[in-house]
Amino acid sequence: MAVVKEKHAMPTQEPQVRAHNFSEVALGYTKEIAIDEAKRCLNCKNRPCVGGCPVNINIPEFIMQVKEEKFEEAYRIINQTSSLPAVCGRVCPQETQCESKCTLGIKFEPVGIGRLERFVADWHNENSKEAPEAAKSNGHRVAIVGSGPSGLTCAGDLAKKGYKVTVYEALHTAGGVLVYGIPEFRLPKKIVAKEVETLKALGVDVEPNVVIGKTLTIDELFEMGFEAVFVGSGAGLPNFMGIPGESLKGVYSANEYLTRSNLMKSYLDSPDTPIMKGGKVAVVGGGNVAMDAARTALRLGADKVYIVYRRSMEELPARKEEVEHAEEEGIDFKLLCNPVEILGYENADDKRDPKNGFVTGIKCIRMELGEPDEKGRRRPIPVPDSEFVLDVDAVIMSIGTSPNPLIKNTTKGLEVNSHGGIIVNEEGLTSRNAVYAGGDAVTGAATVISAMGAGKVAAKAIDEYLSKK
Repeated sequence: MAVVKEKHAMPTQEPQVRAHNFSEVALGYTKEIAIDEAKRCLNCKNRPCVGGCPVNINIPEFIMQVKEEKFEEAYRIINQTSSLPAVCGRVCPQETQCESKCTLGIKFEPVGIGRLERFVADWHNENSKEAPEAAKSNGHRVAIVGSGPSGLTCAGDLAKKGYKVTVYEALHTAGGVLVYGIPEFRLPKKIVAKEVETLKALGVDVEPNVVIGKTLTIDELFEMGFEAVFVGSGAGLPNFMGIPGESLKGVYSANEYLTRSNLMKSYLDSPDTPIMKGGKVAVVGGGNVAMDAARTALRLGADKVYIVYRRSMEELPARKEEVEHAEEEGIDFKLLCNPVEILGYENADDKRDPKNGFVTGIKCIRMELGEPDEKGRRRPIPVPDSEFVLDVDAVIMSIGTSPNPLIKNTTKGLEVNSHGGIIVNEEGLTSRNAVYAGGDAVTGAATVISAMGAGKVAAKAIDEYLSKK
């Protein structure tokens, strides 16, 4: 039988419809589409796709089960190494990881591995009524700081080995960046809640509203009887450019903007945590978070949304799929442009606000690409006398985040690098004995799946360490 050259398209909401609602954009494969896509897999003996997966899912084996309509068995295979399959199937950049290694992709489009993973996880969540069983206790206790992807993965792997695991989360809802950072239209919060409930069924305790470094310190966790600690506190401290006008009212970090919308539900008519709606919005940055912020602003009623990015479309770091969705929804890309100042009302007599300034525009300068920088991307260079102003009512800064220094400042002997990331060895062990770390708290902002991979590495190391005690 001839190989189908292109992967089966993902059904989606129409752009003109989805741009005005928070329902999930991608609708998921049907059973028939999933089976047909699975048939494209060559079932390679050397399994290059597995090497491209940070958590080493047995990809050919689960796909073969889909092909044979054994969806629950496919889920069991995925779940052996991944604690968050419904999440990963939606937000992982498979195109640069497992799918980039797919043998079929040498001549044709690679197999839609991520789309099949999502189908399998969704099928399980909709059809399986069997709750996972907690493992027999081995008598050891481990504390996890942060309930994002690295923390939840570490917790799940340890719980399956019989460890008594307690996850401490600073916010009131478990999930970390999965609930505060990724919009509902990309990752429905019920999906995250389901994954968390599965971990609880394995015996994991989740303690919300606990800020480690403030409510409790890492030293106090050891005093409470925990034998090891994993720090997966993420990178939630937003970066700014340091240009004039960033203190104006109407300037947000993408972190704050998305948290207000995703977690605090500021899109409601009478929210507890309000957010500016309507008007014109400029989002500075070109990553996935910038796409999320821009598309959220559109759904909150913005009349016009701009992406302001200093490089060209070829250098845009966001996933191709997210960029295409943003373009389809009407986001205006202002490429090879860099902000130099945010403009606003500073007059105390301004009727709109007697005390604080309001954003009225963003001054940008046009850029051109020069020689590659240390990362291989062509360095943007300002074009002389090319400044112009975009009339906007709000500016969202999405130029990256850094780890919060709170844990470092309250934990003696914990070494960090110049960017605030916790320094670890290849096993995730920090400079403090029995304290491990992984995910964005170590690397700075990165992908969900890379954070999960770090959580798995640390869980293995913790198990080996405590098994010797």
